[in-house]
Parts: sequence; structure tokens; C-alpha cells
Amino acid sequence: MPARILIPDFGMGNLHSVERSLHRMNVVPVVSSDPAEIKKADKIILPGVGHFKKAMENLKSFNLIDELNESVLIKKIPVLGICLGLQLMTTKSEEGNISGLGWIDASVVKFSIQDTLTYKVPHIGWNKILLSKKSNLINNIPDLSEFYFLHSYHLVSDNKEDILGETNYEYNFTSAIEKDNIMGVQFHPEKSYTAGTKLLSNFIAI
Repeated sequence: MPARILIPDFGMGNLHSVERSLHRMNVVPVVSSDPAEIKKADKIILPGVGHFKKAMENLKSFNLIDELNESVLIKKIPVLGICLGLQLMTTKSEEGNISGLGWIDASVVKFSIQDTLTYKVPHIGWNKILLSKKSNLINNIPDLSEFYFLHSYHLVSDNKEDILGETNYEYNFTSAIEKDNIMGVQFHPEKSYTAGTKLLSNFIAI
């Protein structure tokens, strides 16, 4: 029986682009805002585009946080955060000055760019990933592969062992993490063609 992939719907955009990407891979995910569906999930993909504070408020209002914590921290099912979904896994964010889910020892800060003529915020477009360690998530994805980004805030990881990849945008920032069953990427694999499809395929196979 294929793994049951859940995409929690907490009203923060881009989940349907992830859903469409999975459908093109002949994977049919469950998209739901029902906490009971989290209990049934074999894997969770947590996407999101928008404001950190609003996202945390939505997760709370949909009563999803307790079930997510149970599945990820207790049952240890694999989870992949994408863009805002990755940021929500951290302890806190400057965007709204609010605590996150606290699954990884990291915080979220706004880009601090000096050369504003060369480096615009938000960071939009294709950029390379410098891989920091081996991982099943990036199996058969070459170092310095390019992925599509769209964000104004980025992770600062307090545990270097959690860093899976970094990207340079005037300075290096954490663009991928992996801590046991918890994985996340700042870029959008669902918009990154071959490399992005491979990453999603790798996650499904974990």
C-alpha cells in the first residue's frame, strides 16, 4: 500500500502547487484541515507562503499543532517543510516576533543586505545549494544544483549538525535542514523542475 502523504491545509497558500506536483509524479496526497487526518498520515509535507505570525495563528485556530507535534515528535513520522513550512519548524521568527513550532533549534531573521543594488529583497529566482552532508532527501541530486526561491526571511541554525545545505545571497544562509525525521527546504521544489521533482520523490521514498 502506498504511503499516505498529508498536506495540512492551514490557509497559507502554495499547497495546491505542491499537490499538483505530486499528482504529476502519480502520488495522490491528502489535503485537509482536519486534525484527525494527521493521525492517519505516514508522511507530512508542510508547505506555506505568507506571514509567519498569521501561519502560527492559523495552525492554532485549526487545532493542528497538538496533532502535528504528536506525529512529528512522538511518532517520528517524516515531515518536509517547504519555504514558510520550514520556517514554522523553528523556535521563533522576527516576522511577527512570535514563537514557532520549536522542532529545530533555529530562528528566522530578515535578510540583512548591504549591497541593495545587487541583492534585492525578497530573494526571488534560481540559486544554488551547497550541500553540507549526505542525506536520503538529496540522494542523486548533485551539489550546487539550482532551485527556485521566493522569500524575505531565512533560517539561522543554532545547531550546525542540522544544516543540510546553504545558499549564498550576498552571504551564506541555511537553505535546507535535516534533523532525524524532520526535513525542510527554503526553496520551492514544486517549482524547481527536475531537481525539485527528485527531492520530492526522495522524500516520498524515505
